[in-house]
This record gives sequence, C-alpha cells and structure tokens, in this order.
Amino acid sequence: MARPASTNKRDNEKKKQSKRQEKQRRKEDRKSNSNKGASLEEMFAYVDENGMITSTPPESTAKDKTDLESIVISTPRKEDTEEESTYTGRVEYYNEAKGYGFIKDLNSVKKYFFHISAAPKDIKEGNLVSFELERGVRDLNAVNIQYEDKKSS
Repeated sequence: MARPASTNKRDNEKKKQSKRQEKQRRKEDRKSNSNKGASLEEMFAYVDENGMITSTPPESTAKDKTDLESIVISTPRKEDTEEESTYTGRVEYYNEAKGYGFIKDLNSVKKYFFHISAAPKDIKEGNLVSFELERGVRDLNAVNIQYEDKKSS
C-alpha cells in the first residue's frame, strides 16, 4: 500500500530545508574563500609583442611612431592610379530596333554595354570604335563612341 500523504509532505519539507541549508553553507564558503583568492594584479594577463599571453607586464620602452600616410592598403588611391581614358574595341552586338549593343574591348575580354545615344547613328556590328567608360546603373558603360577607322571587318 501507499504511504499516508502527511508522511510524504513532512519528508519533502525536510528535504527542501536540508537543500536550503546546504545552499546557504556553499554560499558562505564562497564568500569566505573569495577574500583569500588571488589579488587583482595577479588576475591580469598581458599580451607581448608576439601576441603571446603572459603574466608579466610589458616593459615601458619607447615605441616607434608609424606614419599613417605611409601605410598602403590593397587598393591604391584613385588619384594615384593611371587609368586609360580611351579604349578601343569592336562592336560585338547591336540591336538597331531597341537602340543598344555591346562593345568588346580589344585589349581584354570585357564587353561593355552602350546605348545609341552615346554612339554614331550609323553604327553596325563589326565596326572598330574608340570609347570611354562611365559608371552605369549595373556596370561600366561605353560612352563617347567614335569610329576608330571607317572600314569594318
């Protein structure tokens, strides 16, 4: 048979009380041991010039000053780069009905979009042209398109 409910309640209360007392004892132990622990200076960690963690503070020596202007990041400044202003290419594709096409640069494998408003009216596929580049909505666009020579190949 099962035990009477009152016995279980008393036992449960005793267990809860003993748990509370144990928790209180551990809390007091932590408080008393925290004062005996390491001092604040012993808890510090330092990083040396090689990136290693040490317990000794670094020596206070004169540090070299770095000129921020001399640091070069992977991309050169725009004014320092010498960009070609005029390119030469061949008209790869031209849709006369829609008024746009693509020019393939002769010095690379890149193709650039152009609109008829930036090209001569009588432009055709295969024409050799010179052009400049301008930032468009999606990518670089060919503008100021002129015939390189009148014959097409």
